[in-house]
Amino acid sequence: MCGPTAAACPCGAARPGPALPPPWAGAARELPPSVWHVAKTALKNEAITLKHQTKAEEMILTGGLKSVLPHVLRRIIRCNKLSISSTSGMAEGYKQANVVILHKSLADDFEKFCHANDGPLPLLYRSKPGEWACPLSSDSDIRTDCLQYRIYEHGAYTGSLKSLKDYSEQLKDMVTFYLGCSFSFEKAVQNAGIPIRNVEQKCNVSMYKTAVPCYSVSPFRCNLVVTMRPVPASRLEAAVLATSGLKAAHGAPIHMGDPGLLGIQDLSKPDYGDPVHLHAGDIPVYWACGVTGVEAVINCRAPLAFTHSPGCMFITDLKNDSVTVRSSREVPQVHCISQDPLRYSIVSAEAAQKIRTLEALIGIDPGDRGIIHLHRQDELLKACLSISHARSVLITTGFPTHFAYEPPEENDGPPGALAIAAILQALEKEVAIVTDQRAMNLNKKIIEEAVQLGILKRPVPLLSYQRESADSALMFLCENRNPGRPRFDHLIAIERAGMAADGNYYNARKVNIKHLIDPIDELFLAAQTIPGVTTTGVGDGGNELGMGKVKDAVKKHIKNGDVIACDIEADFTIVAGVSNWGGYAIACALYILSTCEIHDRYLRKAVGFPQLSKKMVWLSALPSVTKEEKLLKTLLRHGVRSGKTASLEMEVDGLPFYNTHSLMIEKLLQEAQQ
Repeated sequence: MCGPTAAACPCGAARPGPALPPPWAGAARELPPSVWHVAKTALKNEAITLKHQTKAEEMILTGGLKSVLPHVLRRIIRCNKLSISSTSGMAEGYKQANVVILHKSLADDFEKFCHANDGPLPLLYRSKPGEWACPLSSDSDIRTDCLQYRIYEHGAYTGSLKSLKDYSEQLKDMVTFYLGCSFSFEKAVQNAGIPIRNVEQKCNVSMYKTAVPCYSVSPFRCNLVVTMRPVPASRLEAAVLATSGLKAAHGAPIHMGDPGLLGIQDLSKPDYGDPVHLHAGDIPVYWACGVTGVEAVINCRAPLAFTHSPGCMFITDLKNDSVTVRSSREVPQVHCISQDPLRYSIVSAEAAQKIRTLEALIGIDPGDRGIIHLHRQDELLKACLSISHARSVLITTGFPTHFAYEPPEENDGPPGALAIAAILQALEKEVAIVTDQRAMNLNKKIIEEAVQLGILKRPVPLLSYQRESADSALMFLCENRNPGRPRFDHLIAIERAGMAADGNYYNARKVNIKHLIDPIDELFLAAQTIPGVTTTGVGDGGNELGMGKVKDAVKKHIKNGDVIACDIEADFTIVAGVSNWGGYAIACALYILSTCEIHDRYLRKAVGFPQLSKKMVWLSALPSVTKEEKLLKTLLRHGVRSGKTASLEMEVDGLPFYNTHSLMIEKLLQEAQQ
């Protein structure tokens, strides 16, 4: 049936006679002549070697299998005639599938596992026990229609097979799962003007085990497996846009940038597939991968299981989905949020625009101090994307501008800091506050009352920092002084006095208040040397910690700026008319990001379930006019005064709470919730 040779063909026919056929003769006998003519024509000039050929007949063919129809390819594969290692680039425009075959007693739990991790395991079809044909493909047989299979016994890989026909009896009690594959989106990526490097390099895609745990459904538990495709930096957003709507092919990437952030140690050593070379300017981009199912099979230790061999997919007759993006909620944007390690994040265009609106709202200059010249676009967005990825956040505040009073603190800063802490608690992140040793008791009382007022869910750990040695800051920020084990991923300074170029600390009136300030700036300087730790500074005058990023503008446009300008930079600088407004805006922006489906999926690496069920918890953590009114009264009761006037009235920075700060809070909340 498949041409003469001494061995038996997978199709089952005997092969008498010693003569070798032409390269495509065996497949030609398997296919109707009219169909084979199409396949033969497509195979010409294809970079593929057909087996069983003389040296004189050896053909290195290029460019044809991508246009061969799926049912033709399956028949060629069934005849075991192709000497290739991957179906990447084949049957362009059609869906390919990962394959997992398990005993029927495990099928229900595996299906639940797929639904719980639909990024790596988008379920295309679940067969009935013993069902070898697949409704996704005409005239198909799962026993023969993958290039290569793997067999697992009690979780151990025991060999590769070209056919499962010898296991037909066992397969009668087994269920086949067809799972979406990233090969299906390659045509869409190419249509977006993005090269597929592994196809260019004529090799399989790179696949890696990660340190990201999937959502477990007993007995299935494993870590996520990803594919990596190099993408030119200028085309990252195009790659995300091209794939985000193709849910059955794993959808948008789950990470872009440094492999170490996924627990991948060496890109040159993939766990499956082949190493793929990155060109200059390429960024490694990672998609969830169906080989995650192979890892789940290994860990469940089933007595017998089969999978496709990674890269050797089942080719279906289903055309890829045609995706039309309908609204800004569905349009992804890509933003770089860290250079060391390199990290990008994704957010919807709608969410990004909301955060830009927040940034514009807080950027007004009610004191006419010239802060409009300090603004840098999208700093709020990038800062909050970075905070959103953080596991543990350290906040600092405190500007003792009123040196003649006790306490010398002003009431701009603490409310914004607590607003940030409240949303971080609701998002289940670790959060702590570091402040001056002399102000510990005051801040402890304020935090305790904030819990009683319902602003905080629980007390925030309160820390102080003193310089005792050259590596005190590193010791404070990292376990055992090890930069590879930071205690905090992100540091936020909000209305915190910042060190000027001469080493002193100045209030807006150019008075040196260094004697009242602990050297918390050192933590921000040390953070610059610790990979993975990012920083944000929030200020309204340029003399606050983190404003060093805009110090030239401060010196030029802010009164006394040549003296008071903070010299310490933060990665992100948020400038607000009043610093508290910056804190409120961060809280609202984090809420917007958390309710953004595109960002939520990226954060959880497309495993587990969406977190939107927690929306009401997040909403209740946002600042409100009522909460901020009560907190301001608490601060006044403790003698914490307005910054500009030293008044103990209901004002901040000389601006009345009612009809100024209250209106700003309402505007920010309205934008966050609409």
